[in-house]
Amino acid sequence: MCDPFEDGPPTEKHPPQTCVAGIGFRHATSADEILALVHQALATRGVPLGCLATPVDRAGEPAIGAVAATLGVPLIGVSAEAMIAVDGQIVTRSSRIAATRGVGSVAEAAALAVAGVGAALLLPRIASLGATCALALAPESVTQAP
Repeated sequence: MCDPFEDGPPTEKHPPQTCVAGIGFRHATSADEILALVHQALATRGVPLGCLATPVDRAGEPAIGAVAATLGVPLIGVSAEAMIAVDGQIVTRSSRIAATRGVGSVAEAAALAVAGVGAALLLPRIASLGATCALALAPESVTQAP
């Protein structure tokens, strides 16, 4: 899981940042398109971002690296095995992605895998032309929700 408490433990004035944004994208997708989708996702839920998660084979792509740098958060590459392990929690199903990646949604699988055991999907996959984004909360955030 990404470390959302790099600046110290949460307090009443500094809530825990445990939202993970899972990202799926095509090779030609621009950083601007991915960034706009992440902003859209975060705006719908009003939660702070702890890190980005994407398949390990895409984590080295310049566009996703630029998005992480712009947002000032870590980028975590997720193994295929870790994504497949959470496939039972995924609510969105793409037959094309299932055939090529073994999961129904790359964005949802990456977010849930990085958020950790017991994580909850906060926002199912949303999509732009070349990217997808989903949000997950770590277990401690799920139990602290009002």
